[in-house]
Formats: sequence, C-alpha cells, structure tokens
Amino acid sequence: MADFWATLGSGEFARIVALSLGVSLSATALAILLGLPLGAALAVFRFPGRRALIVIVNALLGLPPVVVGLVLYLLLSRAGPLGALGLLFTPGGMVAAQTVLATPIVAALVHRAMAGLWADYGGALLVDGATRRRAIPTLLAMGRLPILTAALAGFGRTISEVGAILVVGGNIAGYTRTMTTTIALETSKGNLALALGLGLVLIGISVAVSATAFALTTGERR
Repeated sequence: MADFWATLGSGEFARIVALSLGVSLSATALAILLGLPLGAALAVFRFPGRRALIVIVNALLGLPPVVVGLVLYLLLSRAGPLGALGLLFTPGGMVAAQTVLATPIVAALVHRAMAGLWADYGGALLVDGATRRRAIPTLLAMGRLPILTAALAGFGRTISEVGAILVVGGNIAGYTRTMTTTIALETSKGNLALALGLGLVLIGISVAVSATAFALTTGERR
C-alpha cells in the first residue's frame, strides 16, 4: 500500500497523466474542428455522393485502432509520403492517430443531431431568407447540447485509446508514454502499483465523461 501511494505522488505518474490529457484534448479539439463542419454540411447540403459519404462516416466509427496505427506508421515513416514531417514516435503523431479515430464519431453524432433540427426548422429558416450556409450557425446554436455530447464522446474515444498510439508513438518513457500504454506495459512487468494508479485515474475520467454526456442527454429530453 505504501508503494501505491508513493507511486501516485511521483513525478513520473504526473507526467504520464499530463501527457495523456494533453494528447487527448488536442486530438479532440482537432476532431471537433474537422467533424463539426463535416457533420453539419452532411445534414444541410445536398450534393452528389452525399449518401455514400454518410455511410462512410458511420462505417468509420468501427475503425480498428491498430490498423489506423499501422497506416499512419507507413505514412509517417521516413520512407512514407509524410516522413518529412517527423511525427513518427512523437506526441504529434499520437495526436494525429487519435484525431483519425475521433473525427468520425464527432461527425456522425453532429450529423444525426443537425439532420433532425434541419428537418424541423430548415424550411422555416429558408422561408425567412436564410441560405443553407447561413442557417448552419443557427442550427448549431440550437443543437449545442448534442454537439457537446459529440465532443465528450470524441474525448472518451481518445483518452481510452491504446492500439494506434502504441504503434505510432512507440511508448517511449518520458516522451510518448500515456496512461493506457503504461498500464499495458507495467501490468506485463508486474508493476501493479503504477498500473492500478493510472487505471483509477482513467476510470475516473471515463466515468466523469459518461456521466456528463448522460446528464446532458437527459436534460435535453426533459
């Protein structure tokens, strides 16, 4: 027990938690920047290939993380087309991997929310003189709670990720080692104090995100 509490107060523990939060929050922000306009555009605009794009976005919800990591590894390696960026085995590469996984979640959830709002209020907005593009900010304001839920879902996906960031980040001590990759490593080594401590933090974050999303959804229904 003494080892457990000593581990929680160590600098290594704090660095791992800080890196995990930094990478996950950065990836979530990028996923929102990409997924929010994509989801809104799919709900409001009509263009050739729209239905196919909607199907693709929803299909990407089940992307295998290790496959995403492998593809990014090939792209970011020195021989790859993006090798000049120098992102392989860096926190930046991990952010890219988590962004790829979280963006379809944000886009799909935003599309579903905006599609319902457009069906209810789109006609009235067009009659009032708004174009489809000008109607999007109004719809986003009306759907702020579902959008926040989509953002929380994206963050939940990034903070719990292990497969893709393990391949792209390399799990380098003090540099690319996050909570999830450390838990996997330390459990295999038998260092349960650090693994349990990080597991408790990760569970706490996941529960907080889920509870917030549930509260928002319940409040909206009321």
